[in-house]
Amino acid sequence: MKTGLSKEEKEILDSFEKGEWVPVKDLSKRKAELMKYARNALKKDKRLNIRISERDLTELQKKAVNEGLPYQTYISSVIHKFISGQLVETKK
Repeated sequence: MKTGLSKEEKEILDSFEKGEWVPVKDLSKRKAELMKYARNALKKDKRLNIRISERDLTELQKKAVNEGLPYQTYISSVIHKFISGQLVETKK
C-alpha cells in the first residue's frame, strides 16, 4: 500500500513509532513559553544605521530576493544567525 508520504514525513512517522516523542506535561504552559520566546525573537524595538559600500548593499539585496525576503529583513536574519552561532562560514 502506497502511503504518499514524503521522505521527511516518513522519518517523522518512524520516529513517532519508535517512541522517540515525549508528550508535554503542561501543554498550555509550554505554548505560553514558546509564544513569549517567539514574540521576543520577532520584536524589533531598536534601530541600527550603518554605512556600507554600494556593492555590498547590492549583493545583499540580490541574496534577499533569492530568499524571498525584503533586504532589511534578510540583513536582520543574517545578524541574528551570526550572533546565535547558526551562521557558518563555508570554505570555497
